[in-house]
Amino acid sequence: MTFHRASRYTLALALLALPAVAGAQAFGLNEIGACALARGFAVTGAPCDDGSSIYWNPGAMPSKAGWTFSGGAAIIALKGDFTRDSTFRRYESDIPTAAVPAVFLNYRKSRFAYGLGVYVPYGLTSQWGDDFIGRFSAKKASLQSVYIQPNIAYAFNDNWSIGGGPVIGHSSVELIQAIDLSAQVVAPPAITFGNFGVPKYTEFGQAKLKGSAMAYGFDIGVHGKLSKDWQTGVRFLSQLSFNYNDADATFSQTLTGIVFPVTIPGAFPAGTQLDTILAKQFTGTGALTPQKVATKIRHPAQLQVGVGYTGIQNTTLSVDYAYVGWKSFNQLPVDFAGGAPDRTLVEDYNNTSSIRFGAERRFSGAKALRLGFSAAASAAPPETVTPLLPEQDRELAMIGGALPLFSGLVLDATYSHIFTPGSRGRTDERTPGMSSAQALALSNGAYTLNANIFAFSLKYSF
Repeated sequence: MTFHRASRYTLALALLALPAVAGAQAFGLNEIGACALARGFAVTGAPCDDGSSIYWNPGAMPSKAGWTFSGGAAIIALKGDFTRDSTFRRYESDIPTAAVPAVFLNYRKSRFAYGLGVYVPYGLTSQWGDDFIGRFSAKKASLQSVYIQPNIAYAFNDNWSIGGGPVIGHSSVELIQAIDLSAQVVAPPAITFGNFGVPKYTEFGQAKLKGSAMAYGFDIGVHGKLSKDWQTGVRFLSQLSFNYNDADATFSQTLTGIVFPVTIPGAFPAGTQLDTILAKQFTGTGALTPQKVATKIRHPAQLQVGVGYTGIQNTTLSVDYAYVGWKSFNQLPVDFAGGAPDRTLVEDYNNTSSIRFGAERRFSGAKALRLGFSAAASAAPPETVTPLLPEQDRELAMIGGALPLFSGLVLDATYSHIFTPGSRGRTDERTPGMSSAQALALSNGAYTLNANIFAFSLKYSF
């Protein structure tokens, strides 16, 4: 018995659909710097006076001459679940707590500032249990993208400055997906195991994709004082395109224990132990042996503008608007290294906007109290809410502060919670040629999602 070629290609296409969606999840990781998080990410017009401004506004100058180091991490505990319409069964996600680091070093001398930042603006960990019906779409997806940014800023005068630098990005991805036996073609032209009574969601194997890629872009910003009490800023982070030209797809068998009750002419007789027959697909010239695949993942561009008000003593109030070009995931080209037909997968993501508010009250001795709020629209249209990305509109509320530890060293700490309204979605794959309306008709349940975030940063000036 040999799987029909179309069955093998359908599986590989499903695997390659994962990275683009993964890039759109994790809500874009804005948790870069505990101060910025506490102020609702509204720090482009009125930046935090630490190294994180290299990301949030590369044109902002440090307030003091000399060196400033800041580094820390955001601890993200993400929880989600899916409730199926037909059974009302609730499946909980199994997402490990993630630590997202960021490190910045900045040096100011006269009108110039030189810096280096290492941060993670996009990332994902999505994971479900072994019994989840959506594991055939995505059981696990892990995407890590680290940006390295050298930066230089120049102050034209006491009020206006500009800066920016190149961005070097490294992205790695690991994806695991269960393989449904009922959907596999056992006899040409399109007779599947399901046609012979094998139930849907019968797992007989798992597929894993691992790959990495480099990409290059830039980050640029302008910051200025409009008056004694008002300041403003704008930044632009370019799109980075990651070409996974040499990703590895590997496969492992899951035992079904099925004894096939009928004879399939030219394949096997009744009473055959399917696991023995299926094992041949994972070795030698079988369809589920290691293979190379390639795709391109575009991390979207970001534009953010903001204003800050300091007319209240020892207080900064800020409002920012952010625009993210998620529509770069409108289509995903898929190329096979071994002669399979190329494909273009449709994702139909939307560009998104968010509004961000922040407040900071400073006290003696570098102590501070900060509050923030942010709201963002979902990037995924209703037909693309899946186990890989149960994307939803969301709101974030934050509280944090600064505490001096000893001379020159300050601890920033923040707590934030992500609220979502829930969203209907699907667990099955969108097949080639399926319209958006047909994909939306696959919706078979409701997703919920929320997260708790704890962020810590140390700032040291010398």
